[in-house]
Amino acid sequence: MFEIGDYVIYKKDVCKIVKRKNKYLNEMDYYVLISLEDNSLTIEVPINNTSLRKPKTKEEVEQIIKQIPFIPTLNMNEKNLENEYKNLLNSENIIDLIKIIKTTYPRNQESLENKKKISDKDNYYFEKAEKYLYNEFSIVLNKTYEDTKQYIIEKVLDLKNV
Repeated sequence: MFEIGDYVIYKKDVCKIVKRKNKYLNEMDYYVLISLEDNSLTIEVPINNTSLRKPKTKEEVEQIIKQIPFIPTLNMNEKNLENEYKNLLNSENIIDLIKIIKTTYPRNQESLENKKKISDKDNYYFEKAEKYLYNEFSIVLNKTYEDTKQYIIEKVLDLKNV
């Protein structure tokens, strides 16, 4: 059960619970959520909606960051890659977002170094995975999106240099 003022993750978006409507539709109780990405977006969801979850704790986020150097990239043929990106993006496992980032980032960098166009597919999944990961982590770490991104990069580089 959540309280008014709690941050929640709803379908990968970070939201804040701003109200509870009792016996709103079909005699069910609903939460009213405001998306942090677009505060003009109001979402009403039944309180028993399974797509609603608490953000990771600060301890869980720090543990995940420590795992990043050891999370494998995807190693498969180009034909199956987009399907795998879709599956990982839709999973509830935050590690899967990191797999997408760790796979697409070097592919995008390689394209840039070879003066080629970045693949729309790689870029799309990279941006989505980054958005979902950093939005959730920024709430937990109490940092801006950009500061969260920089914090994670620095932590991972420190871990690699140990």
